[in-house]
Amino acid sequence: MDLSRLAAEIEPISQRYAEKIGVDRDDTWFLLKLQEEIGELTQAFLMRSGRARTKGRTAEELDAGFREELADVLCHVILMAHHHGVDLEAEVERKWLAWKP
Repeated sequence: MDLSRLAAEIEPISQRYAEKIGVDRDDTWFLLKLQEEIGELTQAFLMRSGRARTKGRTAEELDAGFREELADVLCHVILMAHHHGVDLEAEVERKWLAWKP
């Protein structure tokens, strides 16, 4: 997956969302929004793993919710990197892939 291309595709979606609800996407917003999404991922994980109430959702709905929250976290990491001019692909290469055998 080309993260730069994905950033270009999700950026306008995030902009429209912020405009619709009247939010300024500043440095703090990007961090707090990511934190919010991590909290939602945590809740989805706890529900899916039987550690929180399921609110009447089926196993399939719990799985779908977990997958959706993973996607939200990924997209908000990409949005934050894009906002700060960070090339995530280069950083993954430098930080993680340098350890490949």
